[in-house]
This record gives sequence, C-alpha cells and structure tokens, in this order.
Amino acid sequence: MNMKIISHRGNLSGPIPDQENNPAYIQKAIDVGYEVEIDVWFVDGKFYLGHDEPQHFIDDSWLKDRSSLLWCHAKNEQALHQMLKLELHCFWHETDKFTVTSDGFLWCFPGNFSANGVTVDLSEEVKIPNHPCLGICTDVPVKWKQSIVL
Repeated sequence: MNMKIISHRGNLSGPIPDQENNPAYIQKAIDVGYEVEIDVWFVDGKFYLGHDEPQHFIDDSWLKDRSSLLWCHAKNEQALHQMLKLELHCFWHETDKFTVTSDGFLWCFPGNFSANGVTVDLSEEVKIPNHPCLGICTDVPVKWKQSIVL
C-alpha cells in the first residue's frame, strides 16, 4: 500500500497536547521525514499556530520555507485568505465529511475515506483502511510507517 503518512500537529508517537503546533516540535517531525498538518491563525496582521487559540507566533517565511511539507488548517477566515494569497497548501473545515485543499486534495473528516483523500485517524492503533486512500493524518505516524509498506 502506497500512502502518505502525515503527522498530526507534529506528533510522532502519540499526542502531546502541550507540544502540538509548536514550531520546534513540528520541525522535529519534518526532520525525520514527515509532512505535518498544522493549525494556523491570522490575528492582527500576524500568523500564529495553535489548535484552540493562537499560541505560537510564526512569520510568513517560516510557512513558505516549509510549504511543500505542510498541510495548513486555517482556524479563522483571515488565516485562510492570507495563506491563499501566499499560495500555501491550506484548507478550512469544521465538521464537514470532506473539504478540498488549495492543492486539490480531499481532506476527510475522521471515519471518511476517499481514493484521492487524506483521512484523519486520531486513534493510537493502526487500522489499515480496506479502501484506497491517498493518506492518513495521525498522532502515531511512526507506528503507521512501521506497519505498512510504503
């Protein structure tokens, strides 16, 4: 099975909420070979990372320098508009089953699969889908990598 394995907020071997979306934590996941889904805010003319609120300031160049490795989840409308202007790979969703990223991929809400999509699976067990999909966004990408043939 050939699929992308995407780190959820920088996690590698399980969720660590106080580290998630921290730029240094994300960089560690990138350094060991993973693409990363991140939560991006744009407030008062500045970008921030954070799930429930803006926490970690980042500048445009931080995003641009890593753009081919990031799946940027816009957490507010301003973030979506600014990332589209910068031509970053981004998307917006809340509870919809599917959304389309700016690069044309389907981002699938947990429990939904598409042959051209990335599904979010936040369990700590590897459950290989019995339908084809482009990738998995997970808190345990190391387990996934060990469990499937890429």
